[in-house]
Amino acid sequence: MNIDPDTTHDPIKTKKFKDILSQPNVDLAGYLPCNSARRVTALAQKRKEYSDSVAASYSRGTAGLDQALWHQIHIDIPRTNPGVPLYQYEATQLCLERILYQWAIRHPASGYVQGINDLVTPIFEVFLSAYIDDNPEEYDVSQLDPTVLSVIEADSFWCLSKLLDGIQDNYTFAQPGIQRQVATLKDLVSRIDARLANHLQQEGIQFIQFAFRWMNCLLMREMPLRSTVRMWDTYLAEGSSEGFSEFHVYVCAAFLVKWSDQLQAQDFQGIMIFLQQLPTQGWNEKDVELLLSEAYMWKTLFHNAPSHLK
Repeated sequence: MNIDPDTTHDPIKTKKFKDILSQPNVDLAGYLPCNSARRVTALAQKRKEYSDSVAASYSRGTAGLDQALWHQIHIDIPRTNPGVPLYQYEATQLCLERILYQWAIRHPASGYVQGINDLVTPIFEVFLSAYIDDNPEEYDVSQLDPTVLSVIEADSFWCLSKLLDGIQDNYTFAQPGIQRQVATLKDLVSRIDARLANHLQQEGIQFIQFAFRWMNCLLMREMPLRSTVRMWDTYLAEGSSEGFSEFHVYVCAAFLVKWSDQLQAQDFQGIMIFLQQLPTQGWNEKDVELLLSEAYMWKTLFHNAPSHLK
């Protein structure tokens, strides 16, 4: 996608970003080689490997797939971002279905787990936006050249794989990664906002009751998709595995504390209902940036001094 720095909201940042990308060696979050001379070849190889894998899996159509696995993915896909037209089009759903199936058969230790279907959507949307001028959330990808769509699908698969490599213990048996994150979140909140932590405890609220989804779906069900894309941009800047595993917990702490006054005014039922229907649909980029700034502040205070959480 060609970006004109003079027509963007922040031309200085855009120009700096383009200057960085033009350097011979750039770290692209582990998805592509740092050396620019090797990227074209690497991309072609990755896309072909994915295409060949899909062709082998679907050589006998869906009848030749692992039926239990395929069925679970197949019923979850229509539930993914139900309010966004892009994900209700059949062509998009077929792409996501193939991506998730390929990932699951390559990772038998975890296989497909509900929630992973949400994680692929911001990646797919960002890659799609590179090929169209329209709003990607309303775009029917069946209008694309099939070759372009296959590129978007393959790139989305590899980036999803890279993301999940850093948090795979969130999806293995008993999901130990999520258990650790929830425990850390509870400790953080008790230090940041003791009154809120005490109120939740007095009302019988267990952090796992609401924070499991925050970790499993990376807050995707708590805020608009556009906000998730902005948030993940910072996670990637933090380092893929660190951003999505460690920094995300601080984001969740800042997110919970943001609603402290409202939560402290409610009982068990009111708290649970509020946390299931958070008023974030109108959030814009500044709301997310404020949240990220607060999270970074808490990380600076606590991350390298774990004894402060005891």
